[in-house]
Amino acid sequence: MAVGRRKLRNPLALAVLVLLAERPSMHPYEIAQTLRQRGKEYSIKINYGSLYTVVQNLEKHGFVEVADVERQGNRPERTLYALTPTGREEMLDWMADIVSVPVHEFPIFETALSLMGVLPPDEVTALLAQRVNTLEVQAAGLRGALRKLRETLPRFFLVETEYQLHMIDAEAEWVRGFLKEMADGTLSGIDGWRSWQATGEVPAEWEHLEDEDHSRG
Repeated sequence: MAVGRRKLRNPLALAVLVLLAERPSMHPYEIAQTLRQRGKEYSIKINYGSLYTVVQNLEKHGFVEVADVERQGNRPERTLYALTPTGREEMLDWMADIVSVPVHEFPIFETALSLMGVLPPDEVTALLAQRVNTLEVQAAGLRGALRKLRETLPRFFLVETEYQLHMIDAEAEWVRGFLKEMADGTLSGIDGWRSWQATGEVPAEWEHLEDEDHSRG
């Protein structure tokens, strides 16, 4: 089944299916605790309210089913869920799609980069420098979390956090390089950018580029 036609596309739903494939049955609270113990909150948005909704939706579509209801003394009943054959098939197909097929997700930062000319170059420089600082803080936090998690978990459970850290480091490195080009004036087009901001008039060379683009179309 193609990713775009899935009945559910919430990553938390996939995480629930995978955990239920690992264990015969679990209740939602246990699922949330297991995900947190494995450090998955760094790659999957987890909260108890949405988790219960996700489990209900999985049950509605036949991907999970009630396996048992626990009753212990005066404690509230706990419903345990199990993976159905349909759920297992969906999980495996979903995972295969995600791992094998790159999907462009239109990150908002890419949108901002494509439209940043509306801001003065000096302001963009300051904002990007601020972004680098934030990325460095995020990277430091992830490195600390990884060190702690590695004390109790095999690397197998942490590869997505390693990947996230790598992507943060790569973004910070790219932004630093871009800032350097802006600072030393080697960024192609920066003179036109500064002229546009100073005069409010689109540089002639930009209009020429648009004319070329229309002729190619």
